[in-house]
Amino acid sequence: MSDAALRLVVLGRSGAGRRSAVYSILSLQDSDQGETSDALSRKYRGEAAGRQVTVVSSPDWLSSECDPERRQSLISSFISMSTPGPHAFLLCVAVNQPAEGAITALEVLEKLFGPSSVSSSTIVLFTHMEELDEDEHLEEYLATWRKDLKALVGRCGDRYHTLEPRGGELEEKEAVEEMLVKVEVMVKESGRPYFSCPLYREAEEEVRKRQEELLKLVREEGEVTDGDLEEVREEAERSVQLNVDVESVFPPLSVSPPLPSFLLGLWQRVTAWMKLLTRYVRREALLGALVGLFVGGPFGGIIGATVGSVATEVRRRNTQKTK
Repeated sequence: MSDAALRLVVLGRSGAGRRSAVYSILSLQDSDQGETSDALSRKYRGEAAGRQVTVVSSPDWLSSECDPERRQSLISSFISMSTPGPHAFLLCVAVNQPAEGAITALEVLEKLFGPSSVSSSTIVLFTHMEELDEDEHLEEYLATWRKDLKALVGRCGDRYHTLEPRGGELEEKEAVEEMLVKVEVMVKESGRPYFSCPLYREAEEEVRKRQEELLKLVREEGEVTDGDLEEVREEAERSVQLNVDVESVFPPLSVSPPLPSFLLGLWQRVTAWMKLLTRYVRREALLGALVGLFVGGPFGGIIGATVGSVATEVRRRNTQKTK
């Protein structure tokens, strides 16, 4: 890769763990970056796993509650801050939440930047791993319980990762390095030095124009240093406002708001109940109960009991054959 620093754009809905992901990547503490605000897009620089890394994090502009003018400003800012183009989009997704919001995010990225922004340049970054059982692996969880999240990962070329291992600081650093390797492999497979599209090329052109204007002012005051060049570039990125047609990307009701708190709580309780139930109830009995519930009434109970019994017997005989 020819670029000196990896450029990463961290996206996600509110509560998806964007800030935690940024701080994990760059090993930051809250005090390292001063006061932070969730109201603004922000660029972080640092070193991770021996690499120079730039991370751009943007507030949640995917919600239908986001004002169109503010949404346009946020989209414009994270694009200009990650010019000439990011090496990866990192979409933060909580493992204990419905996939609907993340699916919407992928659809929005495709509308803004084209299909390859998702299929060739996005990695799903799973967060809130504490919600999984201690002996439960992410791969098993996705395959068994969350086919919706597994399908989401499939749209991103089956690329996913987590920065929340359970082995302490050493494993956290290893997880960061593994993710950066995934980014580098993804970039190599894409055949491009970084992601680019018409909107990013327009942004880079506007940033360079503004950069030249600012450099003229600096040169009038004396010699231009490397530090001046960096400050001018950042000021140019902050000052550029792109004309993003948010109405075509976000037609009315196209972006659903976050689930109401009571529905979210219900979702979490149901998934937790199902996981707990399977620890104490054989899968065959659970199958019978679900069939009985679907059919309903006394007749449903009889059918459910029969299905459960037959499934149990079939499994018993298969087990005996393998002994």
